[in-house]
Amino acid sequence: MGIRALREAAVAVDRSSDLTAEGGFAAVYREYFPFVWRCLRALGVADASLDDAAQEVFVVVHRRLAEFRGESSLRTWLYAIVRNVAANQRRGAQRSSVQAELDPALPSPAPDPCERAQDREAADFVQQFLSALDDKKRDVFVLALLEQLTIPEVAETLGIPLNTAYTRLRSVRIELRRALAEREKQP
Repeated sequence: MGIRALREAAVAVDRSSDLTAEGGFAAVYREYFPFVWRCLRALGVADASLDDAAQEVFVVVHRRLAEFRGESSLRTWLYAIVRNVAANQRRGAQRSSVQAELDPALPSPAPDPCERAQDREAADFVQQFLSALDDKKRDVFVLALLEQLTIPEVAETLGIPLNTAYTRLRSVRIELRRALAEREKQP
């Protein structure tokens, strides 16, 4: 084990012990709540269920924070929890025959009716595109294109080989271009 690996291991141990200290959970909540919220929404959790899903994520985080060993980034660990909670929420919504949709009213600093309509159409398009993707491609889309993680970070977060992450991203981009071309053909 090299010096760099030893330093990284020491930092990971320090970081994980800092998180379990007094106020660690509150710091995680403050820093990562927006990330959790965006990911839940992008992974298809219905707007009406976002509060419950976010609460469920942070209940799991609170319960398991002491188990975090720092072998991966905190964001990676959180995303795994978010992905599981979102999958559970989607399954529950499917059982009750409720379709999860993005809220078409996206905030705008100076929205006029035309901008609102365009925002609504874009949100509908993204939601339809996301719902058509399989889970593996959806994860890559959310992390790489929406959350703007690097592909090595995406691969680490999802626990997949780097080349697999690149292949899935390439496939998602091709599907996105195809969907956009189809959308432009429509009147």
